[in-house]
Amino acid sequence: MQLLRRKPIDQLIAEAHNTDQGMKKVLSATSLVLLGVGCVIGTGIFVITGTAAAMHAGPAITISFILSGIGCIFAGLCYAEFASMLPVAGSAYTYSYATLGEFLAWIIGWDLILEYLFASGTVAVGWSGYVVSFLHDFGINIPEKFCNSPVGFSKETGWFMTGSIINLPSIFIILLVASLLLIGIKESSRFNNIIVFVKVAVVLLFVVFGISYINVDNWTPYIPKNTGIFGQYGISGIFTGAGVIFFAYIGFDAISTAAQETKNPKRDMPIGILGSLFVCMILYIAVSAVLTGIVDYKELNVPAPIALAIDKTGNALFWLRPLIKVGAIAGLSSVILVLIMGQPRIFYTMAKDGLLPPSFSRLHPKYKTPHVTTIITGLIASVIAGLLPINILGELVSIGTLLAFVIVCTSVLILRIRKPNLYRPFKTPWVPFVPIAGILICLSQMIALPLDTWLRLFIWMVIGLCIYFLYGYKHSNLSKKKITIVKH
Repeated sequence: MQLLRRKPIDQLIAEAHNTDQGMKKVLSATSLVLLGVGCVIGTGIFVITGTAAAMHAGPAITISFILSGIGCIFAGLCYAEFASMLPVAGSAYTYSYATLGEFLAWIIGWDLILEYLFASGTVAVGWSGYVVSFLHDFGINIPEKFCNSPVGFSKETGWFMTGSIINLPSIFIILLVASLLLIGIKESSRFNNIIVFVKVAVVLLFVVFGISYINVDNWTPYIPKNTGIFGQYGISGIFTGAGVIFFAYIGFDAISTAAQETKNPKRDMPIGILGSLFVCMILYIAVSAVLTGIVDYKELNVPAPIALAIDKTGNALFWLRPLIKVGAIAGLSSVILVLIMGQPRIFYTMAKDGLLPPSFSRLHPKYKTPHVTTIITGLIASVIAGLLPINILGELVSIGTLLAFVIVCTSVLILRIRKPNLYRPFKTPWVPFVPIAGILICLSQMIALPLDTWLRLFIWMVIGLCIYFLYGYKHSNLSKKKITIVKH
């Protein structure tokens, strides 16, 4: 029963409204929407779209984006309820601590570490691909052995050595962004706002001018015939593609980690979460349609698919080529920024609860940022980005994110039953339909992911459980205070 001990809702609400927590409340609703767009619009459009279309869904990748988007809307509504009610930095970890108990809270916290750490690594690899391509246009060539991971993975042959040494550009951008985040959330938000405007403008330019170069033959067949292998085209390919590109929607959930630094979280968090999600879903569908219309989907398994589409138009859109790459580089930078912003705040909250060492909850005396965990996050993420291939990273992040969404949707259902009269500044509509639909859609996409992705998730969770039982279980604040377990 000790594994099911829950953190009292009243205590969480009191902590959320305690102005002495240390973090500065500087973010507005607009800032949150831009943080969300800054994180969501990135790898999904500039990298993962091409890979998912080439390997799984073909032109029907647009349907995959719609399926993933619907699942995200359901999950986003559930996140919005919690984020407005419990505006603390712990996101899904905190929500599950109050509803499902400490053991499941640890699992989701450990899962979020997988999501944000590996997501930032994935995006950094995509950033590296665009930077290398951009510099090549100006005659600057980075040796291939210094801009690719030393190992690769193929579903046919398994792991193999690529001949490269390390991906230096991806390491560089992660360390640069982590340094910026040490200075403060307000300064980081301003930087994000600028590059969000740049990348959204570039995405719109690609859609508007790319429409004229669509070859409708590339959309035929719209749903390619299944190869006989589950997930390789056909209906199963659409669902597998949806599971893989679910990674593209990561961002709106990261907004919830900034709740403690938001001026008016009761109003602003739902606006930030849902507003950014709707904007990004529309842009994703438009870009994927144009991309598969210009380029045969079989050719899109490249690190920079939009750059390839520009090349396919010949000299007609040559003027757009450098702008696309600048937009991609800037855009992916903001994604890395928001993801690396989120991870230290998860560490911070878990440490405040006693599940991680106290040093993880330290704030910088001047900048009031969780500097210790920001440095740790930056170092680990840079190693991941420098050594692992993008396809492995993307699939790991997708399954981690989907699991987080399932738990948040479940938590909303449970709390509605246990505390129906609790004050909720934002209420998820159509309960229980919305959370149940969110659970089912996310679970179906998890099931569609490759078996080896599940195996890696299992290994990650085993490592996490070892840490919990060796440290977290004994040092938990609930254990020290011997709080009476709330009966179910």
